[in-house]
Amino acid sequence: MAVEVIGGLWTGSLALLADAAHMLTDAGGLALALIAIRFAERPATPQRTYGYVRMEVLSALTNAVVLLLLTIYILYEAYQRFLNPPEILGGPMLIVAVVGLAVNLVSMKLLSAGSSESLNVKGAYFEVLSDMLGSLGVIVAAGLVMLTGWTLADPIIGAGIGLFIVPRTWILLKQAIHILMEGTPPEVDIALLERKLLSISGVTAVHDLHVWTITSGIDAMSCHLVVADLSQARATLVSAQEAMKAGFGLRHATIQVEDQNLREAEGELKL
Repeated sequence: MAVEVIGGLWTGSLALLADAAHMLTDAGGLALALIAIRFAERPATPQRTYGYVRMEVLSALTNAVVLLLLTIYILYEAYQRFLNPPEILGGPMLIVAVVGLAVNLVSMKLLSAGSSESLNVKGAYFEVLSDMLGSLGVIVAAGLVMLTGWTLADPIIGAGIGLFIVPRTWILLKQAIHILMEGTPPEVDIALLERKLLSISGVTAVHDLHVWTITSGIDAMSCHLVVADLSQARATLVSAQEAMKAGFGLRHATIQVEDQNLREAEGELKL
């Protein structure tokens, strides 16, 4: 990152500075990821019964917001350079870009294993992926400047680097917000889950059904089951818990069993 900043200022390359800016965000993102992991290892307390496991979601949200703001700045700078194209030194720009590409390839290799398991690591992986493609873009821009003298290739590639990360960053932002808003996990079909509960022997109704994500890999659910025979409550509860684990991977399920006659009486009192 430091080499790219120095190289960008020396050569006048926006593409290099854009790639360096993404690397700066990577450094911050990785620092936030490490902090989140350390906090997640802390045990739960009476004040924080889930512990600090949601720190990774907050970290991912911060990464996404910073990347989007950074993209806006890069696009603004590219616009300014279209109006007043600066002089670009293609040779040094190419050398720095090749060094950046090598660093990004190593970083991607290190992060690839955990990117499918953690929203936190996925955010860091996407940032490094964008940097790797950014380095390739800088190499192309440097080649065009050296071979043709077309300096506008630099702000065009710089803007492209900024725009490339937007779709993936937007997805990451939506995922983090969805979790913080207690949204239903995308892999859980809530209608199918309700039908599964209703198919359990003795269950006549399901209400107050909620499924949400605490953090990556930890989903939870809660609901009320209305049963015709309260003496079968234990068997019903066991069946419901097993159905949630086997069919939906929900091991953190809070299920309340209610008597149908009592619920009907409560409904009549409300009327």
